[in-house]
Amino acid sequence: MPTPKKPKKVVTVKEDSFSALETYCIWLNEYYKALRKSGFTESLALAIMMDKMSYPDWVSYKMPKDVDIANYLDDEDED
Repeated sequence: MPTPKKPKKVVTVKEDSFSALETYCIWLNEYYKALRKSGFTESLALAIMMDKMSYPDWVSYKMPKDVDIANYLDDEDED
């Protein structure tokens, strides 16, 4: 009889604080779970989650300014 394999030890990093991006991603995950738990289908929950207008007032989401977007546009795209 073969000997049972020992489970691999999972190495984790413990941090007390999260960056703004990590906080936002955690919130998005919790928002999706809440939508699913309340009965929305996967596709409808994703659609609602992607709509920034559905976010509560206490969620801080900054829309990019035209100046920020212009930095990523190619010169040839501007007509």
